[in-house]
Amino acid sequence: MFLRKTAVLLATVLVVHTAKGQDLAIADSSQVWRPALIGMVSGSQVGFQNWAEGGVNTLAFSLAVDGQLERSTLAWAQSHDLRLTFGLVKQDTLDFRKSEDLIRLVSSLDYTGGGIFGDLRPTFAFQARSQFSPGFNFDKNPFKDGRTPPVKVSDFLSPGTFILSIGLTYVRSTRFRQRLGFGVKETVVLIERLRRLYGVEPEQKARFEVGIEGFTEVDQELFKNVRYKSTLGLFIAFNKPDKPDLLWESMIVMKVNSWLSVNFEWVLQYDTDVSSKAQLKEVFSVGVFYIII
Repeated sequence: MFLRKTAVLLATVLVVHTAKGQDLAIADSSQVWRPALIGMVSGSQVGFQNWAEGGVNTLAFSLAVDGQLERSTLAWAQSHDLRLTFGLVKQDTLDFRKSEDLIRLVSSLDYTGGGIFGDLRPTFAFQARSQFSPGFNFDKNPFKDGRTPPVKVSDFLSPGTFILSIGLTYVRSTRFRQRLGFGVKETVVLIERLRRLYGVEPEQKARFEVGIEGFTEVDQELFKNVRYKSTLGLFIAFNKPDKPDLLWESMIVMKVNSWLSVNFEWVLQYDTDVSSKAQLKEVFSVGVFYIII
């Protein structure tokens, strides 16, 4: 696909740029790569036996990996943010069902040399989003073809969304970034029978849109060991300016100690190619985390 090929080209440029900057990194320690990688395991279990008030036996667990990679040189700043999550839940005699599934990558290359741009940074940015495994709708059949639920509605790269943009970024501090520019969005659905669910023509594997892209990031410590992280992505296609795509992801991370964390996450998504209504997701988890890097 066009965007994925372009992303590979951009990654190649980043690698070449990194290689050329290695000698400078020796002279300035601020130019070395700054990696961070955290793994987290969370779960819950509820069991009943001869319990008069009733209840449902439940077993749930999830795995998550959050990684960041940053580097700054005299005139450029790179940032790469990767998030992987996968969770399963089992109730009574039912089989395991997927509860969480996310592959997300956000990368940016900023020009920080100043000059005529002042506080604004020219930026190349790339975003990718998909899932690992098949997803099913257990409540209804969105195809309305007579099949009884559960019905498969998603899989790896079905859908997958890729956004490539060029614009200007305003960085107020390490806690706030805001980007605005021109972008190209590609929605990929490799499985033909699922394409109608995501606004892709049956004979095509992807839908391309050109428009205005906006992205806002907030990372703020509210209290000691309590951090609020939020990203708001907007995409306004030129052919449908009255129906912008929106993805707002927020998380409150509360560290109990050096290995225990309590997280609350909520996601709001609005895309008229998928649903005329806003989509909502909430996740509350208590888990053990480990700082890998």
